[in-house]
Amino acid sequence: MMHPTVLLSGVVKRYGEVQAIKDISFALNEGETVALVGHNGAGKTTLIKLMLGLIRPSAGSIKVMGEDPSSGDFSVRQRLGYLPESVAFHMALTGRETLAFYARLKRVSPSNSMDLLERVGLGAAAADRPVRTYSKGMRQRLGLAQALLGEPRLLLLDEPTSGLDPALRRRFYDLLSELRAKGTTILLSSHALTELEDRADRVLIVNDGVAIADGTLDDLRALARLPTRVSVRFRHGANIRSPKSVAVAWKPTAPETFEFEVAMEDKITLLKEVTANPDDVVMLHVNEPSLDDLYAHFLNAGRARV
Repeated sequence: MMHPTVLLSGVVKRYGEVQAIKDISFALNEGETVALVGHNGAGKTTLIKLMLGLIRPSAGSIKVMGEDPSSGDFSVRQRLGYLPESVAFHMALTGRETLAFYARLKRVSPSNSMDLLERVGLGAAAADRPVRTYSKGMRQRLGLAQALLGEPRLLLLDEPTSGLDPALRRRFYDLLSELRAKGTTILLSSHALTELEDRADRVLIVNDGVAIADGTLDDLRALARLPTRVSVRFRHGANIRSPKSVAVAWKPTAPETFEFEVAMEDKITLLKEVTANPDDVVMLHVNEPSLDDLYAHFLNAGRARV
């Protein structure tokens, strides 16, 4: 049974005449990783600020661990972790001093600060250097360590891998997997859709302050009904025939190599026919609609309804 860590019901946020959030409802469940996807200005950062209690909704309700985040018990805020898109620290402090400062602000023990720094790739040498000497990636890692203070039950991350090299990105996502296994709820707001594809349990797409899609990748693929792309290379001299079982348009891309798109419900039938003589098939790639494809589809569908 799912236990919601965050619950939004009919939330609206207005800034004067501008309605940044328009009647959004969703839940973030315990031990769940959710990707929050949308272009700049879609409402992602406003949603995060609402969940943090930095701003109040104009209408509707928000509960974080059962409390109103803007007026709830401070102990709830101690269990929140937040990494903003652009981190800013006092340049004269060292990494270790910075983490101790934020631990005092959060009223949590700084005893595991060095362990956190090491887990994000800032060892003892870096920890005792002034932040002004840090690269962008190092400051981003320090921001992540700050967000992890107090073993948060809810982790809100805005473009968290900006400035991280591939090895550090992998370490970052390994760390998130550990937290998720312990029951932490993680919200990832990012434009790096390819990164999120295999790492999010759910995808929440927002546009113009409205949630236009919410579900697992499989859910969204079923709703979008986008075709599957298949690439096949046959053995030289093989008897290549256009499939008869379903209607598809073959497109040659190289000698003995073809690409085609097939409807979701016809995919298995077509693959059976293509591989009927397996010795004739040298290469077969099946590409399901990616998160990029799904995002573009729902975004265009949402605009078409306006």
